[in-house]
Amino acid sequence: MSDCCSGGNSCSAATDAPRKSTCPQNNRQYLQVEHITLLQHLRSPWQYALDDEEQFYFCDDPDCDVIYFSLTGKTITQAELRTEVGIKSSDDHALTCYCFGVTQQQARDAGIKQFVVEQTRKKNCACDIRNPSGRCCLKDFPKN
Repeated sequence: MSDCCSGGNSCSAATDAPRKSTCPQNNRQYLQVEHITLLQHLRSPWQYALDDEEQFYFCDDPDCDVIYFSLTGKTITQAELRTEVGIKSSDDHALTCYCFGVTQQQARDAGIKQFVVEQTRKKNCACDIRNPSGRCCLKDFPKN
């Protein structure tokens, strides 16, 4: 079970890295993502020389090719991931909720959103690992 949506994070980030950093492509600030999250979404993580202490950040801008970037200048794009990043897609079949397989189209259904809200309250989610952003998907659901 995850505490991803309770404000806590089950894994700790590098303590000396800033909480936010600037994407090298679009020059906007983005939040850290945990090392374990990055490893779960890379297509072939063993091919990367990833240092456990190297902090990565998640860029959620749909118009930016970068998905993850580090303070050392490494960037990771969609082609390097095994998971499609739904928040960067306009496809109705792209995922919004990775824990329960909810697409962007399904996310517009209030009943499905309520199910996800209830499961999140019960801590039956794993957004910190399953969601490429490492954060709760509820913020990505359409506002009703």
